Order: sequence, then structure tokens, then C-alpha cells
Amino acid sequence: MPTHDSSATDDSSAPRKRRRTRVLLLAVLVFAVLGGAWYAYDLLIGQYYVGTDDAYVHGDRVPVSPQVSGTVVAVRAHDTDYVRKGQILAELDPADARLVLAKAESALALQVRGVRQDYARVDALAATVQMDLAQLAQAKDDLARQQRLRQRGMNSQEQFQHAQTAEQVARAKLALDRAQLAGARAAVGGAKLEDNPAVRQAAATVRSAYLVLQRTRILAPVSGYAANRGVQLGQQVTPGSVLMDVVPLADVWVNANFKESQLSDVRIGQPVSLQADFYGDSVTYHGKVLGLSPGTGSAFALLPAQNATGNWIKVVQRLPVRVGIPAKELKKHPLRLGLSMNVTIDTHDRSGASLTTQKNAPKPSTVSSVYAGQLIGARKLVQHIIAANRGEAVSSHGGS
Repeated sequence: MPTHDSSATDDSSAPRKRRRTRVLLLAVLVFAVLGGAWYAYDLLIGQYYVGTDDAYVHGDRVPVSPQVSGTVVAVRAHDTDYVRKGQILAELDPADARLVLAKAESALALQVRGVRQDYARVDALAATVQMDLAQLAQAKDDLARQQRLRQRGMNSQEQFQHAQTAEQVARAKLALDRAQLAGARAAVGGAKLEDNPAVRQAAATVRSAYLVLQRTRILAPVSGYAANRGVQLGQQVTPGSVLMDVVPLADVWVNANFKESQLSDVRIGQPVSLQADFYGDSVTYHGKVLGLSPGTGSAFALLPAQNATGNWIKVVQRLPVRVGIPAKELKKHPLRLGLSMNVTIDTHDRSGASLTTQKNAPKPSTVSSVYAGQLIGARKLVQHIIAANRGEAVSSHGGS
């Protein structure tokens, strides 16, 4: 059999070993460089940024509910429609409300006229008291004259007694009329006609009936997009039932759920970069941290986790962080509720607070003023009814 030269084999394997050694050294060098670069990046840059893709768009869902019961006779908004604050979304049958308002208007008019009569009675009684004072003065003079004549024996006892009786009657009549005047003044309260308690009560009834009529028109409390419409024509609705929602997409925010281990350096006011899966990487929003939730998501769950058991596995909890987005960016690239977001917080500036305080608390932005104007028309209606039934100006109700 032929024999192999062992020295030749050793000579051919030596280059392979050297190449393998160089490859391993090169790999170790590459990994060392990459590890050093990663360490340097994390030390200089990466440690100041925390991110998550467990983030979603949130916003107000303003429910539209009727304030009075009734039958729906018109629906003027549908899902996806843009509605403006104060726009009519639905209408209820106003027939019953109009009848109630007409009855309240008549009652107010009658009450105003009745109070006018009370004021006139005060004036009449005041004049009667003035007449009684004059009659009493005359009776006193007659009695004094009869008393002087009696002392001289120039009149009879009967004439003197008649004068005494006339003076007593005049005094009693004055007392009676003064008491009636006091009672009449107490009835009107000494106030202006429109401030009379009876008139105010009737006016309040008119305002209430007017509001009921106005509320048969169901208005949009804020500007936004109609969604989740459930009302149908002819449906009988009651206060508290939700007819539809209005979503103001101009004022939405993002709830980003960070791991508890990521939040040690997160502060209110820090800048945030956000990207929506809806638009992709081409659109970046520049928001800021508005606040951190006072509890984890599991703490506010319907059935909070109970870990006091024998078999327990630690799970890293997540804490919602509320992130605001500028209105200009939302107007240019609108978001929808529930969209997924990628959120990165820049934690370079760590001077802010980690929890909202009274000093840094933002002012509430969700305010509706559409219902405040309803009473303006009611006040004008009450003033018109009073002016139409008060007649001439009421006098000053003088008298003693």
C-alpha cells in the first residue's frame, strides 16, 4: 500500500488554521466594535430616549342626549357628518310643549293684571286714608267747638254727644283704612311689578315652558364628527338616552403605555415624537408629555389582578402616559380615535414634575356654551308679556 507523507499534510493544514484564527479574531473585533458603539450610543444618546408602540389615539366622545321626552320627527345628522357647535342634530315633536308654553304665557299675563289691581287698590286705600285724615281733623274741630259751646250752655247735651260720636267714628274709620292699606302694601311687597313674587313665579313657569320647547331641538354641544348614531325617525326618546356621539377630532391626545421600568426619567412637558401607522413614517408629530396616570392599567381594570396566591409570576406593569399633539399638526394630518401610534419621549430635560400639581395643571378645554343662550329668548318673552299687560306706569303708592 502507498504511504502518505505526514509532513505534507501538516503543511497544508497550517494555512487553514491561520485563516480560521484570523476570521475568529476579525469576528471578535467586529463584535467588540459593535458592542462599544452600542454602549457609546446608549451612554451618550440612547439613555435619554424611551419608546413604545403600545400607544393609541384617545379623545372625547361627547354623547348627544335629549333633555326632554318626545317623539323624533327629524334626524339631521348621520355618521361621518361634520357638525358645528349649536347645529340641530334631531328634532322632537313640539306640539305639547307649545301648548304648555301658551298656557304659561296666559297665566303670566293674568298674574300681571292681578298685581296691577293690587297696586291700584294700594293707591285707592292711600287716597281713602288721606280723606279719613281730613274727616278726622274736621270731627276734632267740631268736637272742640261743641265742647266750648257746651261750657257756655249754648248747645244741648245731645249735640255734644253727636260730635263726640262723629270724632270716634272718624278715628275708627282711619284706623280701619290704615290697616287695610298696610295689608294691601304687604300683598304687593312694595316692589316693582316685575319683582312681585307672584309675577316672578309665573315668569319662572314661562321660562321653564320656553326651555322645554327649545329643547325639542337637540343641538350639537361641540363641533366634531357624528358617530355611533342610534336614533331613528319616529322613535320615542327620554332624557339620558344616547342618540349619537360627537367626536371633536381637533382635540385628541395619545395614551402611550410604557413599562414601569422606562418611566423613572419621564417628566411632564418633555418633547415627544409620534408616528401613526395610519400615515407611516412620512408624518411625524411633535407633542409633549401632559401627565402620567396615577395607576397602572391593571389597577383600574374591572377585575383588578389579585396576586396573593401561591403561584405567582411577576409581570412588568404598564403605566399610561398622556401625550398632547399641537392643533396645527392635527389639522394638517387628522387622527382618528383608536389609531396605533409609535411614541418616543426625549428625557434630556428632567427638571419637570412627574405628577400633575395644582400649579402645572392644564385648564379644562372641553366646554359647551350652546345651552346658555336658550334663556336669553325666555327672558325677552317674559319682558314682552309684562310690558304688554302692565298698562301705564305704576304710581309710587304714597299715603300715610
